[in-house]
Amino acid sequence: MFDTILAASAELANIKTLAFMMLGTFAGLMAGAIPGFTIAMAVVLVLPFTFNMTPIEGLATMMAVYVGGLSGGLMSGILTGIPGTPSSVATTFDGYPLARQGKAGLALGVGVWSSFFGGTIGAVVLILVAPQLSQIGLEFHPWDFFSLVIFALTVTASLASENIIKGLIAGLVGLLIATIGVDDIMGYPRFNFGTEPLKQGFSFLPVLVGLFAFSRLLGDIRDPSSAHKSLGGNDATAVRIEHRKAAAEVLKRWFNLLRSSLLGVFVGVLPAAGSTISNILAYDQAKKASKNPEEFGTGSLDGIVAPEAANNATAGGALIVMMALGIPGDIVTAVMLGALLIHDVIPSPSFISDEPVLAYAIFISFFVANFMMLGLQSITLRGFVKITKVKMYMLTAVILFYCSIGVFALNNVEFDMWTLFWFGVLGFVMRSLGFPIVPIILGAVLGSIAETSLAQSLAISDDLSPFFTRPWSLFFILLGFMSIIFPVYQKRRGTAAWTRYFVPVFAVILAVPVFMMGGYVRPVLAGIMVVFAVVLLIKNLRHRPDDTVLVRGSGDDI
Repeated sequence: MFDTILAASAELANIKTLAFMMLGTFAGLMAGAIPGFTIAMAVVLVLPFTFNMTPIEGLATMMAVYVGGLSGGLMSGILTGIPGTPSSVATTFDGYPLARQGKAGLALGVGVWSSFFGGTIGAVVLILVAPQLSQIGLEFHPWDFFSLVIFALTVTASLASENIIKGLIAGLVGLLIATIGVDDIMGYPRFNFGTEPLKQGFSFLPVLVGLFAFSRLLGDIRDPSSAHKSLGGNDATAVRIEHRKAAAEVLKRWFNLLRSSLLGVFVGVLPAAGSTISNILAYDQAKKASKNPEEFGTGSLDGIVAPEAANNATAGGALIVMMALGIPGDIVTAVMLGALLIHDVIPSPSFISDEPVLAYAIFISFFVANFMMLGLQSITLRGFVKITKVKMYMLTAVILFYCSIGVFALNNVEFDMWTLFWFGVLGFVMRSLGFPIVPIILGAVLGSIAETSLAQSLAISDDLSPFFTRPWSLFFILLGFMSIIFPVYQKRRGTAAWTRYFVPVFAVILAVPVFMMGGYVRPVLAGIMVVFAVVLLIKNLRHRPDDTVLVRGSGDDI
C-alpha cells in the first residue's frame, strides 16, 4: 500500500494538477457561500472542463470543488443564518446566534478548523481502512434504507425537544411534499390537482431556499428597527477572525470532534445517506452528550464543531461507496461517478485493487484539498466577514436576488420561482407557530428514498417481519425509538427513578442487532456494550444521591 500511496502522490504532485485543485477549491468555497448555489451545481459546471484532463486531474479538481463547497456553506450559514448548502443546515443552529452576539470571527474560525480537522480525520480513516468500510454498503437492502430514513426523521424531530409532536408533524409535512408529483414506481401523478407543473413535483433547491432563506428573510425584516441593524450587531465593525483561539477551542473539544468525524465517515459509507444526514446526526449526538444541552441553539461552540466536522468527513465515506460499489452517496458523488465513466473507469467492488493508483490519488486529493481549503478560506474569510457590517434590509435584498438566480438557473423554469415564494410563506408561518423547519427539509429530501425502499421491500415480499429481523433495520428502528424518548429522559434525568435504567437498558437492547450482524468484530462489540451497560447500571445504583428525592420527584413514574 505504501508504494501505491507514493505513486499516487507523484501523480498529484505537479503544478498543473495542483493549480486545477486550487481553482476547484476556490470555486467550491464561492458556490457553498452563496445561498441557492449548491455544491452539486458547482460540480456539474466543472465537469465539462475535466473532459480533456487525465482521470486523476479531473477527479482531483472535482474533489477540490466538493471539499471547498462543504466548507463554504458554513460562511453563509453563520453570517446570514441561511445555509449555503444542505450539509451546513445544523451549523446555523449555533453559528448564526454566535455571530449575532458579535462573535462572527470566532464562529467562522471554529467552523473552518472543525471542517479541516474533520476532513483530515476522514481522509486518514479512508486511506487506512477503505477496503473494510466498503463492505458495510453490501449489507444494506431496501428494508434497511427505509428504517434509516425513519431514524433520520425521528432524530430531527427530537431536536425540537420542547415540543416533539410539532417536530414529528413537520417531518410528516416534508414527506407529504416528497409525494407530490409522478410516482417513481408506478409513474402515476399524485396531488397535482390537474396542474401540469405539479406533475413534475417540487425541485429540492427551491423548497430548501424558500423554507430557509425566504422565511428567515421575512422574519428578519418584519420589524423596522431590526431591519436597519447590521447583521453582526453593534460590534460588527470590530469583527476579527481569531484563528489561534478558534483552533484551540476546537482541539479542546477533541472528543466531540473525533466522534462527529467518525460518525460522518460512517454515514458517508451508507449509500444514499450523505452529509445532509450526517451534520444533523452529529449535532443531535453532541447535544445529547453535552452536560449543558440547554446551551445548544444559543451559540454553543460544540454545536458548530459537530456538524462541520461530520459533513467534511462524510465526503470521504461517500467516495468509498461510489468507487467500490458504484452507488453515489449523494448528487455530488453521482456526478463524480459519471466523471469516472466518462474516463472509461468502471467502479466495482474490485476498483481499489484494479485501479490502485487512481483510487489512492482520489483519497490523497481529498486530503490535500482540506489543506487548500484551510489556506484559501483563511485568506478570503476577511472579505466574507465584512458582510456582517451590512444593514439587514440591504443584505436581505442581495441574498434574495442571489437565491432567485440560483433557483431559476437550476432548470430555467418559472414554476421554481413560485415554489420558492410559497414555501417561503409556509416556512414563515410554521416558524411563527413554533414548528421546526429542519424536519420538513429532511422529509422532503429523504421522502423519495423512503418510498422507493418501501416499494422495493413490498415487491420482494409482503411480509413485514424483515423490518424487525434484519440487523441493520432493527438497529435503526431501535435508535429512532430511543431518539423520541431521549428528550423526555433529558428533562427527567436526576429526578425520576426510571432514568437510572434508561441508558443501560438501551445499550443492552442495541447490542442485540449488533450481535445479529455476525462476523467476529461485531459480536465482540455487542458483548462490550452489554458489559458497559452492566457497569453503568451498578454505578448508577450505587451513587444515588438521595432515594427519597428521586421518589418524590418522580411523581407518576412510581
